[in-house]
Amino acid sequence: MKTTWLAAAAAVLFTCSSASFAQWAVFDAANFSQNLMTAARELQQIDNQIQQLQNEATMLTNQGRNLTSLNYNSLSQLLTTLASTNQLITQAQGLTFNVAQSQATFNRLYPASYDASTSAVQMMQDAQTRWQTSVQALQTATQMQSQAAQNLLSDQGVLSHLVTQSQGAVGALQASQATNQLLALIARQAIQAQQLTVSQDRATALDQARAAADEAQAEQVRSRFIGNGPQYTPQPVNFYGN
Repeated sequence: MKTTWLAAAAAVLFTCSSASFAQWAVFDAANFSQNLMTAARELQQIDNQIQQLQNEATMLTNQGRNLTSLNYNSLSQLLTTLASTNQLITQAQGLTFNVAQSQATFNRLYPASYDASTSAVQMMQDAQTRWQTSVQALQTATQMQSQAAQNLLSDQGVLSHLVTQSQGAVGALQASQATNQLLALIARQAIQAQQLTVSQDRATALDQARAAADEAQAEQVRSRFIGNGPQYTPQPVNFYGN
């Protein structure tokens, strides 16, 4: 029995050893290495694709930021501020800013000369109207200056908001919109400066025209006082017979 068991055990060990030897004998190292390199290349391609997808996601995120609109619009406030000075010009009394109407009124109130047919009452009324027109022009210029000073406070608030929005811009669109609004603020201030200059120059011009018209009126009054008769000729006078 022992001999039989030993023979069986020897047969089993021989069989296992033969199978293991057969397994080691069929292993292909070159094929395994090739498969390993192929798997590594495929893994690298997957990593590259993942990186590309991440880059595209970042690009889309940046594009989304660049297309994000600025959540602040100062245009309505700028237009309202500009309308305040426009209203003063529109409501200006005296000589209107309308070209055709102002020219007709100017020719009537500020003549280069008065003829003999103009009554003294008419000349006095014209002088009074010219004085009132000059005062009203100065009043308009003063109101424009006061309104411009008030507008500066509003402009400071707009400028502060725009600078904050520009510094906190998340994309190109927001930065561009903030810049455009800053340019609009500068344009509004330039228009206001022109309006202020127009009102001041107008007051100066009307005052100079009033002085010239008053001189023409004084010349006519002086001419009427002297008259067209013979001029007085001074004669020597003798006192106490000398």
